[in-house]
Amino acid sequence: MLMNMKDLLAVAQKNHFAIPAFNIGSDQLLKVVMKKVKELNSPVILEMSPDEFNFVGDAQIQAMIYEAAQTDVPVCIHLDHGDSYETAVRAIRAGMTSVMIDASTLPYEENVAVTKKVVETAHIANVSVESELGTIGTTGNSIEGGTQGVIYTVPEEAKQFIEDTGIDTFAVAIGTAHGIYPKDMKPELRIDILKDITSKVDVPLVLHGGSSNKDEEIAAAVDNGICKINISSDIKVAFYTQCRKTLNENLGYREPLEIYPEAMEACGKVVEEKIRLFKSNDKVKYYY
Repeated sequence: MLMNMKDLLAVAQKNHFAIPAFNIGSDQLLKVVMKKVKELNSPVILEMSPDEFNFVGDAQIQAMIYEAAQTDVPVCIHLDHGDSYETAVRAIRAGMTSVMIDASTLPYEENVAVTKKVVETAHIANVSVESELGTIGTTGNSIEGGTQGVIYTVPEEAKQFIEDTGIDTFAVAIGTAHGIYPKDMKPELRIDILKDITSKVDVPLVLHGGSSNKDEEIAAAVDNGICKINISSDIKVAFYTQCRKTLNENLGYREPLEIYPEAMEACGKVVEEKIRLFKSNDKVKYYY
């Protein structure tokens, strides 16, 4: 069942769980994620960054739409970190039901202007819009980008930004970073900032850079208002680490049906772990 983000997250917000948003950069990842959400009765967000969108093309969106039509599991198809109005429009035309416009590095007034323009266009097509204030950090090993240092969201500014733009969901910057953390980097989420934001705004809140954070911190974020958590690196590392292992142990392998099954199984274990951690398993019932 295909839905936009606003309707999908409203249920999560009401029932105090978070929906996993998996970055889908290949058909194999799509198959793994859909298999697991069906098994666990979890709503899901299938998303891709602009670079992933450019790589897989519009045909992958059609594959996602087809998968959504074959199941009662609620599915949202989302553009992650859209970099321009034009990219957002392309995503809407391709069939995505939600877009993010990330103009967070611009001055406040420019960020508002760009975001508001996307909102006005998207809402005509019943497509929801996510945006952010502050900046997500980067570990230096992710295509999703980010900045070297985290600029934390100011709760009062978050409230004003939501009012000024009319966005449907808001991504908070509370200490996460895109990518897998090196051994010398220790993530620490500012749950105190999250609590303050939650007390001031009504829209569902989003956590980016959800890979590699401590489970107890993620659980605390869900308990304090996070309704969507982005996962990219964790599932890809599991998938491609197993691909390398399979190829190194079987130098003659060249067929996808030889290489991918074990990688998909390894990836599926991570997908299931995230679904259970976010408490989205067995939540499909709340949508009917």
